[in-house]
Order: sequence, then structure tokens, then C-alpha cells
Amino acid sequence: MHQDPLHHSGRRLRDYEEAIHAIGHGDFGVEVKVHHDDDPEVVRLGLALRDMARSLDRTFRETRELSRITAQVNAGLLLDDALEYVYGAFRELIPYDRIGLSLIDRTGRHVEARWARSEAAEMQITRGYSAALAGSSLEDILRTGKPRILNDLPEYLDQHPDSDSTRLIVAEGMRSSLTCPLVVKGRPVGFLFFSSQQAGTYAGVHADLFMKLASSLSVIVDKSRLYQELVELDGLKNRFLGMAAHDLRNPLASILSLLQLLRKGRFGAVADKQAEVLDRLRERSLTMLDLIEQLLDVNVIETGHLNLDTVQLDAVTHLRRELDDLQPMAADKGIELVLEAPGNSHPFVHADPHRLGQVVTNLVTNAIKFSCPGTQVTCRVQAQGAETCISVEDQGQGIPAAEVETLFTEFARTSVRPTGGERSTGLGLAIVRRIVEAHGGRVEVDSEVGRGSIFRVRLPAAPLA
Repeated sequence: MHQDPLHHSGRRLRDYEEAIHAIGHGDFGVEVKVHHDDDPEVVRLGLALRDMARSLDRTFRETRELSRITAQVNAGLLLDDALEYVYGAFRELIPYDRIGLSLIDRTGRHVEARWARSEAAEMQITRGYSAALAGSSLEDILRTGKPRILNDLPEYLDQHPDSDSTRLIVAEGMRSSLTCPLVVKGRPVGFLFFSSQQAGTYAGVHADLFMKLASSLSVIVDKSRLYQELVELDGLKNRFLGMAAHDLRNPLASILSLLQLLRKGRFGAVADKQAEVLDRLRERSLTMLDLIEQLLDVNVIETGHLNLDTVQLDAVTHLRRELDDLQPMAADKGIELVLEAPGNSHPFVHADPHRLGQVVTNLVTNAIKFSCPGTQVTCRVQAQGAETCISVEDQGQGIPAAEVETLFTEFARTSVRPTGGERSTGLGLAIVRRIVEAHGGRVEVDSEVGRGSIFRVRLPAAPLA
């Protein structure tokens, strides 16, 4: 017994209604079944619905991947990482066996290969390959701002035998290509090349997705260039600081030596007033020398040349030695400098004695500078699990919470001022953090306005040898 065709059509229409409902709720992967023995009108409806669902599903996946690219660009992903992601993520959406990116050099005269990935056994065009822009077909792409599709690269090479880049890409095994211009704020910066090992791959494609992808990558290309320029400027700054500091340190050391000889009367008797001036000159010169030494430390750290000569150190003994040297500074300001340490067991650390001494000196000196007379600065050493903790606590002014985050950056200044008019370079804590991190440790700070601050240095503990 045969069922009424209207019954089949009615059931199919209900299926299509459910599919439309699913699509409306974002389920673009819904399966739309088409039975060709249905009523022709129902078949046409089913085919149209299936095509729409597939088109929407494809558009959704394309948009999702483009959104991911955009998010990664905004998150500061490096150019090479973004391109590697594109190469893997877009293979199901757009056809290619090779992606290459080339940038226009700063003169605007040449195009240089920046990055490429290929399924070919050996790539012929790799990073560093360069070609003149003037008179090339790429110049036409920049002028029109539209992508170029070549569906038969060998044929194009026959027509343009002087095209070295086409000859190389054909030798790599590519037979068709799609080239998109990369434009940032109306300024052309390069090209994105999609290539396929099959001829005619791009004959029927819509170039919109390729251009959207190129547009997203244009942003990170520009960011990458700016980042590279910042890196170069930062390197130039470090070299300048290093040279300037070295050139200043030697004559300043000579000045200090001469001041000391003058003060001791080696060149004749010194009157009281003259002695006072010489002492002030020496004090200022020492301040300058301290700044130069800190600039040199920053330069060494920034350029990655901080070499640590680590040994096993008794943290308590080392800290006590450093504090003995700082006692006169604390006494001059009427501040009590106290060391609290465990009585029997002394925590050990693997550290560079000189660099750890810098850390302690910077932290204690800061505590003294920002504390009032009659207060106390307490240094503690404690073993805490796998770490040795060295802390410096003062009863000073404290640091506003909003300013704590900036403490460890170069030339950082807070609203808190030294209580005795002492000078501060803003480099000490930045150096502390870098030295501690080079030892595999970390620095923490707790501070409350009006109640003082605690700086903690946590270093990996070393077992007693």
C-alpha cells in the first residue's frame, strides 16, 4: 500500500521547518535531507534550504576564525605566530598548499620575503628573497587595491619569462595563486600570497575571505614593525647609556681622587670654609658616581649580560655583614637597624655575594631614606619551605596602593619623599627586581600609608653542603 505523496511532502515540510528553526538558533551544521521523489516544489525548497545551511555554516566558521585572528592580533601575538596559526586553521576554509608573506622595504623600492610555509619538498622562495617593485605585476595590485588570481602559473611564466619569482614558485610545484595586498591606514605594506599545487584552484573562489584575512594580518604586520623599531631604539638607548656611563665614570673617579688629596692638604693648607666646600663637592660627586654605577647595572641587565658568580651563602652571616656597613648611615639619621634571625639553623642560598649585597643595600638604604628619626628598620631571614625569605621592614610613611605597581620600573617615582632630603635615582628597586629574578627568585611588597612597608626577597633555598 503506497502512502499519499502529500503525506510525504507534509512530513518533509515539517522536517524543513525544524531545520529552519535550528538554523535560526545558530545550528548551521543541521542536516537537511532531500528526497528527489518528493513533490518538485518540495525538492527545490529542500535543495535551497540545504545550500543556505551550508553557506551559513561556512560563513560562520570563516567569521569565527577571523575573529580568533583579530583577538590574537589585539592581544599582541607576534607576526610569525599569527601566520603559523593561519596556516593551520584556515586549511578547511580556503584552498592552499603554500602561504607566503612579503613586505615592502623602507625605501618603497623592493619587496622582501618575510615568512612562508609550503607543502612542497623544498621551498624556493624563503625569508630574505628580494625583488624590485617598480615595473612588476605587484605594482599593479597596489594601484588597484584588488587581489590578483593566476590559475595557470606555468602559462603565466611562458608569457612573462623574466618573472624570477614566478619561475621559482613554479619550480616549487605551485600551479595557481591568489595574491592580496596588505594595506594599513591606506598605506601599502606588503602582500599575502596563497598558492596551490593544482591549476585552476582559484577560478571560482570569492576573494572576499582572502581580503578579510589579509586585512586582519595587515594590523599585526604594522604592530610587528613598530615593535621591531622599539626593540632597535631600546638597544640604541642601552648602548648609549653604557657608553655614556663608562665615559663619565673614569673622569669622575679622577675628580674624587683629586678632591680627597685637596681635602688632606696635599697641595697646601685648607681653610675651614674651603674644607666645607670640598666636602660638599665630594658628596655630590659620590651621588653622581652612584647614579653612574646604577646606570651601568641597568645597562648590563637590559642587554642580557648579567653574569652571576653564585656560591652557597649563609644568608644570616651575609646579611649581618651588609648591615654592619649600613649602620653608620642609619645612626646618622637616628634610626635603629635591627637583624632578626633564627638562633640555631641558618638558611642557605645559592647566590652571587656581590649582587645579593646590592639587593640588601638598596632595600635597607631605601628604608632608611624614607623613615623618620627615632624609628626602626628590621631585617629578617627565615626559612620557608623551599625558599629563603629576606625581608626589610620599616616604620616609615608607607606607599599609596595605586603606586605600588610602579615601584620596580626604571626611574619610578612615587608621591612619597625621603625624610632627610636624600636623593633618589628611581633605579634601585628596578635593579633589585632584575637581580632577584636572575637568581630564580621574586620580590614582594606590603605597604600601608602611615604604617610603613615590608619588602620581601624570596630566593630558592640551598641545602647545607
